Amino acid sequence: MHTTKISFVAAPALMGAYGVARLIDHQSRFGWTLGHVLMLAGLMLFGWVLLGLRRLTPGRTGTAFAGIGLIGLAATIAQIGIDIVVGLLARDEADKQHMFHQIQDVPGVLPVVYTVVPILFYVGMLGLTVLAAVVRPRPVAWWTPTLIALGTVAAAANLDYIPVAGLLYVLALAPLAFRPTRRTAHTLA
Repeated sequence: MHTTKISFVAAPALMGAYGVARLIDHQSRFGWTLGHVLMLAGLMLFGWVLLGLRRLTPGRTGTAFAGIGLIGLAATIAQIGIDIVVGLLARDEADKQHMFHQIQDVPGVLPVVYTVVPILFYVGMLGLTVLAAVVRPRPVAWWTPTLIALGTVAAAANLDYIPVAGLLYVLALAPLAFRPTRRTAHTLA
């Protein structure tokens, strides 16, 4: 099994593991760091997921959604990287919050790394799965983008639901890990 196929399961599973670690202990330095390292590993693998989904979708539209997703993913990786560094450097919770305020007060950082651009990761992934569900032959089932959308809504509603989002993403993407590898011409349904 190659990296992309493994990533279809490992990326969302690591995201879910971050959510579980966060629920168990997001206050201690160890808990914070462990959870964020799990998420960082998952996010890095989501790069392979986006590229794998891109290979299943046609032309410029697939390329556009993959590009949008990768831009959002880069911003999300930057956010998690900042979280890890701040968590390691902060003396206590008050110091952590002070550091975050300093970083987020830098013009452009808040929308680029925290609020606007990271959303593009989810837009790209949803767009790719919708596109993959409507091309012929259909490389994903109709319920794949539905599960991706539900997982995204769950995580956006409350960070405590990240384990649910990870599980929904695993259910959506795992069939692709076991799909035979072959390149075919696509036509829109």
